[in-house]
Amino acid sequence: MKYCDRSTSRHWVDNAVRLIEADAQRSADTHLLRYPLPREWGVQLYLKDESTHPTGSLKHRLARSLFLYAICNGWITAGTTVVEASSGSTAISEAYFAKLLGLEFVAVVPAKTSPEKIALIEAQGGRCHFVQRPPEIYTEAVRLAAESGGHYMDQFTYAERATDWRGNNNIAESIFQQMVLEDHPVPEWVVVGAGTGGTSATIGRYLRYRRHATRLAVVDPENSAFYGGYETGDAGYETGMPSRIEGIGRPRVEPSFLDTVVDRMIEVPDAASVAACRVASEVLGRRVGGSTGTNLWGAFALIGEMLADGRTGSIVTLLCDGGDRYAGTYFDDEWVARQGLDLAEPDAVLAEFRRTGRWAG
Repeated sequence: MKYCDRSTSRHWVDNAVRLIEADAQRSADTHLLRYPLPREWGVQLYLKDESTHPTGSLKHRLARSLFLYAICNGWITAGTTVVEASSGSTAISEAYFAKLLGLEFVAVVPAKTSPEKIALIEAQGGRCHFVQRPPEIYTEAVRLAAESGGHYMDQFTYAERATDWRGNNNIAESIFQQMVLEDHPVPEWVVVGAGTGGTSATIGRYLRYRRHATRLAVVDPENSAFYGGYETGDAGYETGMPSRIEGIGRPRVEPSFLDTVVDRMIEVPDAASVAACRVASEVLGRRVGGSTGTNLWGAFALIGEMLADGRTGSIVTLLCDGGDRYAGTYFDDEWVARQGLDLAEPDAVLAEFRRTGRWAG
């Protein structure tokens, strides 16, 4: 009689899951902020403030789910080197959880990733491995994981399946619980961007599962493949170009992006994203990131549509991360000029919207 027993690793797994769940228990749910709009419009806009997570962004939820998924699948155990391909924020959050579990973490990031994000990855004990061409982050992460005998987390494939979209305090369930006492508790729209596609997949599935009338709009920056893939129905659509709006936009349609649960896609110019994040930072009295600007540009467009139709209601979008980590990019006039971004036109659109509720974007 022969035996092949791997049960010795179960103690580490049990403790790892406990540590991650304990971390979740220590972190209160993120706040739902009301964005100031004129009362007479009859439309309310809410921001789910994901910057209050321990690692400062929406990606904290994703990283937690990915680690639990990989650990419970037996892909990560004691001593495993964790490797991820990331534009920055996911790597910050994954470095945090790797440190919590005493694991080595390597982030494969584009060379142009903001210095602030790189510093945050390293502050969590992670190591950055740079590539010059952003589309190469995938193959380089696979290579490094194989070379080290580690595990490539692959957020772009597993984001949509690692999260329990039916509930269990996912972001969609949290939003609807927090909206219960509002004037319009069931939003007309939820507006999100797509990086992996995991957030839009979770929210879109949840809306259908709970039979909410809410529609899902996904905003997409310049150079990203998600809008083109949605428009053409081509899951293999590629632009091969990096996004200047960190955290969202990809050079290819990622496996975790489910276009079948998206009701509308909105393509947003990068200048509009930057202008909107700056305006929102002034209104809110705190800096928000570029992806939040993209979300708000889409939300404002939908509000303008509702007002033009004489409809009242609510819209929810995400405050993805704080703007301090982009001090040298979106809030730096010299960087904006070097990128060839002219903010005059989107600034005028935003000013007109704030005055009148009319959307000319």
